[in-house]
Amino acid sequence: MSHVAVEIADQPSCWRRALQERPAGLPEAGERVAVVGCGTSLYMAQAYAVLRESAGLGETDAFAASDFPAARRYDRVLAITRSGTTTEVLEALRKAAGTATTALTGDLDTPVRTAARNVVDLSFADERSVVQTRFATTALLLLRASLGTVPTDLAEQAEHALASQLPDELLSARQFTFLGTGWTTGLAHEAALKLREASGSWTESYPAMEYRHGPISVSAPGGVVWFFGEPPAGLADQVRATGAYVVTSPGDPLADLIRAQRLAVSLAERRGLDPDAPRNLTRSIVLTGS
Repeated sequence: MSHVAVEIADQPSCWRRALQERPAGLPEAGERVAVVGCGTSLYMAQAYAVLRESAGLGETDAFAASDFPAARRYDRVLAITRSGTTTEVLEALRKAAGTATTALTGDLDTPVRTAARNVVDLSFADERSVVQTRFATTALLLLRASLGTVPTDLAEQAEHALASQLPDELLSARQFTFLGTGWTTGLAHEAALKLREASGSWTESYPAMEYRHGPISVSAPGGVVWFFGEPPAGLADQVRATGAYVVTSPGDPLADLIRAQRLAVSLAERRGLDPDAPRNLTRSIVLTGS
């Protein structure tokens, strides 16, 4: 079994542990916060930023770490970095000197330990696979818990997502479009990334209402359109009219992301690919000369 398959299956355990954590240094009510990350961590940052601002706890912006606007004033910069070594994240923290900084990481024995003023230890959710799964979802769960937006049965929903059967329509599809609304747009981007990384699939992702403004043109029989959260009124019917297979889930969208992770691994294995070692990728992106 691949490392990533084991790590996907371990998410309910990681989530339960995260719900017991009360780390210092997380954003406080009223703070103006920038959240930075790269790749999967960026998409978790986007989801958290929408959740926090929607909860009325303060202005919250998410940036790719390479695009962090250092000249803009924030009360806190929050970085999400599994490896603790990503060049762009460390540079963003350096640029934020003089501002309160907090990093969520899976490895304390890395430069991020001294780059951020506060460091949250998520080493219990660290991973061996290049492909991120349990670290990212555990980081987002921890941040959601600080907002009070976690359903009491979320770990049980995760277990159901692990046990549910993946429909044949997903395993035989030629193209995937993932759609989200509000905070779940970040999850849609992450689901698309998982399938691209692990299986080399043709995937796209958008805010749900943007789907009608061009992306619907690629939907057809043999394609999949997957909604994270409740589809906007009437949109699922318009998708079905294209002949694409529609996926929805009544549960929490973060638990539904587990099904997309499982699909990525299943497609990779069917295609003879190693889901732990995506083409052209490494666990951490460290830029030469930085």
